[in-house]
Amino acid sequence: MKTVIQKWGNSQAIRLPKPILELVKLKESDPVELKVYDGKILIVPEKGHRSLKDRIASFDGELDAQEWDTKSTKDNEVL
Repeated sequence: MKTVIQKWGNSQAIRLPKPILELVKLKESDPVELKVYDGKILIVPEKGHRSLKDRIASFDGELDAQEWDTKSTKDNEVL
């Protein structure tokens, strides 16, 4: 089955046809993870709760932490 990448706001999107979603037992609002493997995009369903052991096992050593600016301080805090 073929589809086309289309503009969606400031991003790009593809539509997933209903027969494809039915084959993998996914529905609207189901969480998925996007992965890139060997130059291909994979959409992997996130089913169920991941244990701490599973999360640690999948950690690749890269921390994706971000800072945010609260724009103001209280009292004499030093940031």
